[in-house]
Amino acid sequence: MSVVMSMNWAGVTPEQYDVVREAVGWEESAPVGGEVHVAWFDARGLHVVDVWESEDAFQTFFAERLAPAVEKAGISGAPETGFSPLYRRFVAPGVTGAA
Repeated sequence: MSVVMSMNWAGVTPEQYDVVREAVGWEESAPVGGEVHVAWFDARGLHVVDVWESEDAFQTFFAERLAPAVEKAGISGAPETGFSPLYRRFVAPGVTGAA
């Protein structure tokens, strides 16, 4: 069953996010089990909502690809992360790829 992963990481900047994104290369080589990724920033920092095929798929991605890139970007602390079962997903016709 797919899960929704929500993450809030205080203090992370768009520049740090871009370093991580480039190091991980998830847009060029999608992570196994990753289905949807949405990220935004506010005064507190980074917010992410993902859909994964399972929590284990996210944990594997985090350990193998994301954590080393986070360290490279100099991001400190730990995010607030939660998982919930996905009830329903809708993607509008014609919406594809990165924005």
